[in-house]
Amino acid sequence: MNSATLLTRRQQGSVCHNDMSEIKENGVEATFKNSSKEEDPKVRFKRLYKKAMEMGVSEEDFNKINAIKEIKEAVKTEKYGWVSKLRSVCLKFFILLLLLTSSVIAIFVFQWPVQNTTLVRLWFLFSGSEAGSERVEVCAVDAVDYMAEVFRPPTSCDFCRNVTLVEKLEHVSPEHFEKVYAYSSVPVVITDGTRNWTASKVFSYEFFKTLYSKGSPALQNVEENCQFFPYKTNFSSLEEVFDMDTDRALMKDGSPPWYIGWSNCDLSAANTLRTHYKRPYFLPPVAESSKTDWIFMGSPGYGAHMHIDAVEHPSWQAQITGTKLWTLEPPPECYFQCPKTVQVVVKPGEIIVLDTNRWYHSTLNVGTDISITIGSEYD
Repeated sequence: MNSATLLTRRQQGSVCHNDMSEIKENGVEATFKNSSKEEDPKVRFKRLYKKAMEMGVSEEDFNKINAIKEIKEAVKTEKYGWVSKLRSVCLKFFILLLLLTSSVIAIFVFQWPVQNTTLVRLWFLFSGSEAGSERVEVCAVDAVDYMAEVFRPPTSCDFCRNVTLVEKLEHVSPEHFEKVYAYSSVPVVITDGTRNWTASKVFSYEFFKTLYSKGSPALQNVEENCQFFPYKTNFSSLEEVFDMDTDRALMKDGSPPWYIGWSNCDLSAANTLRTHYKRPYFLPPVAESSKTDWIFMGSPGYGAHMHIDAVEHPSWQAQITGTKLWTLEPPPECYFQCPKTVQVVVKPGEIIVLDTNRWYHSTLNVGTDISITIGSEYD
């Protein structure tokens, strides 16, 4: 092959290449540019593909054309665009939820930037509840207990490691009680703890109904300034408890069981209560009892769910009438170092001493009589 022939063939190849570029640029590209932008991408692709095949464009070259790349990208965006939009919406919702949750935690735990009662009042305002109902609900909301548990610092397991049962003792000296039980968080039941008390002969549903009669200053003070625990009942206030029908109050057959608790912070009611009970004889002389009385009352078959308290000090609880089964559990961090469950039955006239800040506990009224207990913290 001479040089002239080779040159001719190279020129022909160059011409074909140039022609192909011209076809792509002036044929398919021009067709795409001149087509309506509102045309469906899939329809446009089929039309341009047919045009390219008629012009002799290979599929490889066809796929390299910018117009075709744009069509493919448009189809891909149309097909999967909702995924990215959904992802964006979910991310914004998650961030908003995180900020809202963090704000609620800051308010309930750190009382910042406002008091938690302010938040609850706003909730009742927007939910249409009556003004003042937050007095009850602030203390009955489970979320507060939940927050206290979530942010509870881990504790040493020394207090529960050797506890396999709750001892029952009598004639305990204050010195021995202080040395072994008072501040060690070891639970104990003092069987003669209510000796010389008259509460067992006086305290009853009717007694408390009279003490906190409708419209009385004592009831009003409790409603406005004290705590009320409805537990699993449908009561929303102490006033509703003392408005229940007689059959339910007296535990007639077929009546729904009930169990409630409240703190008494009314001075006149406290003076009346303390004429029927005294400071437990076994408390150390240096121990000061709280001025607030805690009263729990209910029919058999009901009690308090498993929980841990957010109070400042250990407490004692005297069983005035009825019988109560206590179930104690160590905190989660001590499950493998302490017995998982300890139970004790507290009978009338006995006092259980327990650090409810460290022991998870639940109660169940057993027997046939109404259960009435009264207690307080001590430091």
